[in-house]
Amino acid sequence: MSKKMVIQQPNHFVQAVTSNQWSSEICDCTQDMSSCCFAFWCFPCFACITAREAGECLCLPLLDGFGAIPPATMSMRVGMRQRYGIEGTMCNDCVYSFFCTPCTWCQMSREMKARLQPITLINAHTR
Repeated sequence: MSKKMVIQQPNHFVQAVTSNQWSSEICDCTQDMSSCCFAFWCFPCFACITAREAGECLCLPLLDGFGAIPPATMSMRVGMRQRYGIEGTMCNDCVYSFFCTPCTWCQMSREMKARLQPITLINAHTR
C-alpha cells in the first residue's frame, strides 16, 4: 500500500460582486423561487422580514397602505440603490414601487443576498 503526500494546496480564485447595476432584473423571480413564493403567498410578512434584514424597522412596509405611491417600498429601493451604488432614477423607483410592489421587494431581497456575500472562493484544481 503506497501513501501519497499532498505537496501543493489547491489555489483559489477570488471573485467580488461589485457592480453599479442590479444583480437581477425586476421579474427574475426564478433565481430565488422560495422567496418569490413566500412573497406571493404572504407578501406583508415577506416585506417586513426583508425590511428587517436591510436594517430597517420591521413594520416599515406597513406604511405603504397610507399613500397612493407605496412610500416605504420606494424609500427602501432608493436607499438600497444608494447603499450599493446602483445606477437608477427616483422616477424608475416610483414606477416599479407602484406597479410591481411584490417584484420590487423580491428584487431587493435577491440583491441583499448577492451583496452580503461579496467574495466567492472558487477552488481551482490543477492536475
